[in-house]
Amino acid sequence: MLFRQVLHEDLGCASYLVSDSSEAAVIDPKWEIEDYLDLATEHELTIAHVLETHTHADHLSGRGRLVAATGASVHELDDGDALELGDARITALATPGHRPEHLAFLIADGSRADEPWLVLSGDSLFVGDVGRPDLAVDPDEGARGLFASTRRLLELDDFAELWPGHIGGSLCGGAGMSEKPSSTIGYERRGNELLGLGEDEFVERLTNDLDPQPPNFERIVELNRGPLIAEAASLEPLTPKRALELIEGGAILIDGRDPREFDAAHAPGALNVTMTHTGVGTRAAWVVDPEADVVVLAASDDDARRLARLLEAVAFRNLAGYVAGGIGAWRGEQLETRSTPALDADGLARKLREGEVILVDVRDEDEWEDGHVEGSLHVPYQELRDGIPTELRNADKPLAAACSAGNRSSLAASLLERAGIEHVIHVADGGIPDLVD
Repeated sequence: MLFRQVLHEDLGCASYLVSDSSEAAVIDPKWEIEDYLDLATEHELTIAHVLETHTHADHLSGRGRLVAATGASVHELDDGDALELGDARITALATPGHRPEHLAFLIADGSRADEPWLVLSGDSLFVGDVGRPDLAVDPDEGARGLFASTRRLLELDDFAELWPGHIGGSLCGGAGMSEKPSSTIGYERRGNELLGLGEDEFVERLTNDLDPQPPNFERIVELNRGPLIAEAASLEPLTPKRALELIEGGAILIDGRDPREFDAAHAPGALNVTMTHTGVGTRAAWVVDPEADVVVLAASDDDARRLARLLEAVAFRNLAGYVAGGIGAWRGEQLETRSTPALDADGLARKLREGEVILVDVRDEDEWEDGHVEGSLHVPYQELRDGIPTELRNADKPLAAACSAGNRSSLAASLLERAGIEHVIHVADGGIPDLVD
């Protein structure tokens, strides 16, 4: 039996290819399908089947593109239904909670044993965590569904390998989700704290302090439920002057370069969603309307095309094109650029001691509660989507935007500048933990 995990590193999504004959099945395909096609070519397989554990809310499914490229059939299995590929048998197991229609898939290799060897748990059970209960139903209802579903999974033998639909960094779980790509039922039975709780305590833990729901999740669900999307959006190279015309007409320029490069020179109004850290699509979706027209710019044309696909994976479909030649071409055509003063953590500490800046902490609520600088203003970068708070607009000192690593603060600083705040400083190297410690 051939079994491969394929990750979408930016979103923390896991998908799988299974085969034990000349035919293969892909489970939960990501938007970019090239990895599956390469595996099929390498192992001389035909991708004939596509399965999904549920309707995804955090990323655009690649099943439509995969069907168009391979002619595969999409299967909608019910509890107990099975798909056989040679000696490999994939059996659906109903595991509602994260979503009502959620399935796990038990995989057995009949040439070795009849018992399930692997379980693809989707968004029901993760390594060290369980799925979110609030993206499709009332949180209490979802949590009780997850309690029952995880207990059903715990009926499997300890040796059964657990392969989840996400690893750490995904929006579909909590802080306990590990970045380890797999586990076993036995290890999770022993080491996953949530699985040792009674139902009421389990529900309380899952429903208290839920993270904000991603703003575009309903759009993603709608697209994934609708007709199969078979083609990637067309992405055309643009001259800088043509890109500027589109931007002046209302398009948003998303710049994926390293924050230091962006600080040195960028187009007015550009948003820095850096590709140097994962979560590109997630950060962009928090602050840009996914129905907006978008122009992208990056360190190279290849990076720009890659950036566009990361955005498309979270349902940005109106991609107007990329700035061919990047910022060098932009400056070469004598178009206006701006720069943002940048500091490291030591430089920020000096300015704070001298009372020269106001520190704007753009981290999440739980990070703020774990430790912050006295007197700083807490404005998670996501909240800047809805406007600039009065205390920032009326500040009598420059605003220094900081997070923990420079990626979220670079986006926050560019949002402040785009909103017309004149004196913005970006803490590019290090961040709040360096000050608090």
